Amino acid sequence: MTPTTRTHEPASSSPGSEPSAAAHERRRTVIVPTYNERETLAATVSRVLAVSDEHDLGLSVLIVDDSSPDGTGELADGLAAADARVDVLHRTTKEGLGPAYVAGFRRALADGAQLVFEMDADLSHEPAYLPGMVALIDRGADIVLGSRYVRGGGVTGWGAGRRLVSRGGCLYAQTILGLPYRDLTGGFKCLRRRVLEALDLDGIAASGYGFQIEVTWRAHQLGFRIAEMPFIFVDRRVGASKMTSGIALEAAALVWKLRFDRRPPLPAPGLTRGNAP
Repeated sequence: MTPTTRTHEPASSSPGSEPSAAAHERRRTVIVPTYNERETLAATVSRVLAVSDEHDLGLSVLIVDDSSPDGTGELADGLAAADARVDVLHRTTKEGLGPAYVAGFRRALADGAQLVFEMDADLSHEPAYLPGMVALIDRGADIVLGSRYVRGGGVTGWGAGRRLVSRGGCLYAQTILGLPYRDLTGGFKCLRRRVLEALDLDGIAASGYGFQIEVTWRAHQLGFRIAEMPFIFVDRRVGASKMTSGIALEAAALVWKLRFDRRPPLPAPGLTRGNAP
């Protein structure tokens, strides 16, 4: 499946000019995958851009829409037409979270992004945490995981059953893979460009939330520095959760596949294994 071309070209600093080196280093893209998120998308984009302005983060937003039947794609086009910092990637079929993010990664890299963020469109990931992620990158991290399960993090709006499934799933993956990170299934992340360039994006198998586990696992195997930042996850107030039993089973099986993956990891250039402080 081939995504359609973008609907809005970002404006350059002046006609015919090339971006300065400083501007190039500050290209930062927040990828927001959407499927039936019309009720919350505009508020999400508005908050991201407001935080970017307030903290001088230089963020742009890339909306990756999988042909939402509720008109999310058309709304996204309107947001892009109104602000040059918003871009839209339309995909013709719904293939899952993983393929949507991979398509977004490729677009962001092609556009020169130096930092790439993952963020949900349903207001469960508060944009006010974005400056903290950038600060950890500036301190040496290659990936920052927004973490619900480190001190200072948490969840609001979930019942005991869903809390148990989520926390248990993270512990399950953490134990089997031998990873030190406490939140492996969360979708609030920041990654340096070099991480995405080193990952075999074509080889990422997961289509659901197991995608988050696989990206962190493969980056860890490559020796990138990974830090966790506490944040409070707020359950969506409108719309329906995308989690299904099939997605959960895919993630559970994926963990074992990764555990016995015999492909030898190649350390990223200039890095040794270890976590960011």
